[in-house]
Amino acid sequence: MPLSLRFALRELRSGVAGFRIFLACLALGVAAIAAAGSTAEAFRQGLASEAREILGGDLKVSVDRRRFSEAEHRRFDALGATAWSAAASAMAETPSGERRLVELRGVSAAYPLAGAVELQGVPSLAAAFRPDGDAAGAAVEQALLDRLHMKLGDRFLIGEASFVARAVLISEPDRLGRGFGLGPRVLTSLEAVEKGGFLLPGLPNTGEAVRIALKPELAANAQVDALVKTLKKEGFEARGRNEAAGGFKRLIDQLEYFLGFIGLASLVAGGLGVAGAVSAYLEQRKPSIAVLKALGAEGSLIRDVYLIQIAALSALGVAIGLAIGAVAPLVLGQLAKDQLPVPALFAVYPLPLLKAALFGLLAAAAFSLAPLARARATPPASLFRRDLSARLPFGPEVVVAGLAAAGLAGLAIVTAPTPMAAGIMIAGVAFAFVLLWVIGLGAALGAGRLRGFARGAVRIGIANLAGPRSAARTAAPAIGLGVALLAAVVLIQSSLLSQVREVAPRTAPAMVFTDIPGERTAEFDAAVARAFAVPLTDRNWLRAPFASGRIVRIKGQPVDRDQIKDSERWAYDNDIQVSAIGPEPGAAGVVSGHWWPADYAGAPLIAMEVDAARGGGLKVGDSVTLSILGREIDARVAVLREVDWGGFGPSFPIIINPSALAGAGLRHVAIAKADKVQEAAVTRALGRDFPMVNVISVREQLEAATEMLGRLVLAIQGAASVAALAGLLVLAGAIAAGARARAREAATLKVLGGSRGQILLAYGVEYGAVGLIAGVAGVALGYAAAWPVVVKVFEARWSVDWAGVAALLGGAAGLATLGGLMAAMQALSKRPAPVLRAE
Repeated sequence: MPLSLRFALRELRSGVAGFRIFLACLALGVAAIAAAGSTAEAFRQGLASEAREILGGDLKVSVDRRRFSEAEHRRFDALGATAWSAAASAMAETPSGERRLVELRGVSAAYPLAGAVELQGVPSLAAAFRPDGDAAGAAVEQALLDRLHMKLGDRFLIGEASFVARAVLISEPDRLGRGFGLGPRVLTSLEAVEKGGFLLPGLPNTGEAVRIALKPELAANAQVDALVKTLKKEGFEARGRNEAAGGFKRLIDQLEYFLGFIGLASLVAGGLGVAGAVSAYLEQRKPSIAVLKALGAEGSLIRDVYLIQIAALSALGVAIGLAIGAVAPLVLGQLAKDQLPVPALFAVYPLPLLKAALFGLLAAAAFSLAPLARARATPPASLFRRDLSARLPFGPEVVVAGLAAAGLAGLAIVTAPTPMAAGIMIAGVAFAFVLLWVIGLGAALGAGRLRGFARGAVRIGIANLAGPRSAARTAAPAIGLGVALLAAVVLIQSSLLSQVREVAPRTAPAMVFTDIPGERTAEFDAAVARAFAVPLTDRNWLRAPFASGRIVRIKGQPVDRDQIKDSERWAYDNDIQVSAIGPEPGAAGVVSGHWWPADYAGAPLIAMEVDAARGGGLKVGDSVTLSILGREIDARVAVLREVDWGGFGPSFPIIINPSALAGAGLRHVAIAKADKVQEAAVTRALGRDFPMVNVISVREQLEAATEMLGRLVLAIQGAASVAALAGLLVLAGAIAAGARARAREAATLKVLGGSRGQILLAYGVEYGAVGLIAGVAGVALGYAAAWPVVVKVFEARWSVDWAGVAALLGGAAGLATLGGLMAAMQALSKRPAPVLRAE
């Protein structure tokens, strides 16, 4: 057995008493990364295992605002077993006048091709769809029964079609793959939806879809992907098994990286604790190192002895973190299995654990090798004098530590969904860490200058803050980084919640009305005004014609979607909303060009949203060809405008002059600002005269968004708290490392007449200042990180939660003060004589 290994094993027999902080810091970061990765993998595996059920088959093809043609029916039937469905948004109404927007969906007899529909009240879909005279049978969500005060067996209207509630709709296998809905779901037969007139050409919020169980010879992944690509080029919306819940999959990827990044930041914050623990341990082993060197041991032997110990303990810390990270998702799965938004298969997955282990080992190497290099290069005389403060020499330890740090950054970037964003985040954390270290150093230097202005115990505390063992140099960067992450989360949360709870209700419409008959607009406006009991003005009401269209040519050339960035293709992949408005409306958001006169009747002109124009490389004066209601219109871009999608204004990607669509008989849409009383009154009033008009409550959608955002932020706050805990562990390590020196200091003060209260005050001042400095710096950094996310990424208004900021500052200062007082109590618990007689 090599001599270094024998010595290392002998020293390890004494246990890990000096490495508890080392193990805790390492295990905490590894556990956070492993838990984030394992949870995300559980969701991915859950989605993959139920891909056919989520999609409803091997392939889904859909169209908006039209029906499939007979040729398309034959084409898709030839691919395998098919299940057809059609959907529409419409108002449900009871005989008593209660009304609610619902998501109506009709399905063919073959539905579902995969999975099963869960119903309550009847044994099968056939029983749920059984008609009652002229009323079609339907399965409805419990939320609709509660809202309209109905029970099973009751009749109700959707539009002008009669239905009977036969069953409670619990779940559909393809619900997740259909995305967000505006109201409770109503499931009925496709025949009932057709007879009800919900699928007439040109109606908004309608569409038809087919789910296909492909023939075995067509069901291979490569063939499915090729078929999806072909159908998309033909203008269909198509998805295969591999993208059954594409939006959720992207969200899981982003959330995993964000939570894992917080775990990585915890490792970085805890890195000071790792370095401090190694330094403290080597401080205790100085006599042994000095003796070995005096007896002729080379520096490499010293390094290897302690490198083996640190490697073994690093492996132990990583193993503890992996165990916690692997178990945490399993516990989550048991506690919240009925509340998860997506299917999950909780198990122990090797790949996320392997990635977390690699992060942990790289972090241990990056932060523990520098103290080893210093101990290896320190001469025996300095060690006997207990001096380990020599300059860090350049050698293999420093090189490997640098490579490990680079490996940490590289691994984070390689495993991120968006490498550029990952690079920016890593650079930000590195900058913050260096800045916090500089602030801690500056605080120590500043304390040295300020101590002359203080007296008594306060002066002692400030002098300790300026001393060589100052916690400002070691603990402040780690605490500050944890506070910065928490502050960023709190500030982003407060701004987004304020946007949803306060700003949006003030600036966004409370109600949206769709499918308004174009020939009855004046009558409709009058009915709304009567229900509101206030006049309709441009401050509370906006109505405009509505159509759907598609951009088919740009500057005379057919649209080449492959040449458009994915983030800008939304205006070219599918039909988009078009309106016809004469005079320039309020909140038009014109950024270039000039609006046409109110009575303009010349060649077609359009006002185009700036992002949509940017995707096609369009500017004012360029030509665009639109396909609207089966007719191609060559128009010129007259205006580029910014659209406030959540504001009270004309939120259409394209607005065309009215004469270009003269005689088209367009239906209208409208938005209104209203309180809850007005909302209830107009919903009931329109049921009498305009039952075909859909009424969407924006207020309800904002409440749902608030609840979802609150749940998401709670998980992120919990992860960010891990980084703050890492900072506290570093503080505890700094206190533990200086315990012997603090005991001698306290004993000396007691001998010189210092009281317990004075000594406690001195320690409280020192550590309270460290916490306050780290808290202020961390909040400032969190502010700097959160502002661009809120304003630039989410395009929301900046709002500061001052109570949350104050809680962070108070918590950082309070916990640091408490740590200092505990250190003082420990020092004061020892009698002065034995402490002063000790070496």
